[in-house]
Amino acid sequence: MFSIIQAAGWPIWFLLLTSIIAVALIIERSTALRRAKIVPPGLLQSAIAEYQRAGITEEFLARLNVHSPLGRILAAGLKNHNSSREVMKDAVEETGRGVAHELERFLTSLGTIASMAPLMGLFGTIVGMIEIFGSATGVGHNPQQLAHGISIALYNTGFGLIIAIPAMIAYRHFRAFVDSCVIEMELQALKLVELLHGERK
Repeated sequence: MFSIIQAAGWPIWFLLLTSIIAVALIIERSTALRRAKIVPPGLLQSAIAEYQRAGITEEFLARLNVHSPLGRILAAGLKNHNSSREVMKDAVEETGRGVAHELERFLTSLGTIASMAPLMGLFGTIVGMIEIFGSATGVGHNPQQLAHGISIALYNTGFGLIIAIPAMIAYRHFRAFVDSCVIEMELQALKLVELLHGERK
């Protein structure tokens, strides 16, 4: 493997660095993006029950705020429980945008790697081909050496695709997961708003 990397030329080292970054991002996002951590089951019901039992306290809001991303959104709504429906919704939506931005962290970098890796591989292949045909060793007059040189140059394209395919799959998976979590959090926050304002009537 190391001999293949050496034979592929200096552009392969950029691809190797890109692959390490992609693996690190996928592992980090796989750890951080878990539904139980983002949208804990039963949190809305427990928050409503505590609100009905003891009302709004600073300790309750602080505990809810650090509990999870959904907790932050619910805390924003409960903090404005005496305000109008529109004010509550605005507070929830503003907090939700901040939460969504945090959940999308590193996804842009992962998507960029998925898009750029094939181009980096193609660049390495072109560099290799230039070195083969531009060398003064007479490789162009030896079909076997020429074929060997071309196969080495194509390693860069292969490495680029090996990096890009898993990165693109992971990027699309995480993007869809974040979108579903954001929608679920919005629905639960709207339930909270409707319930609080329904109690006032």
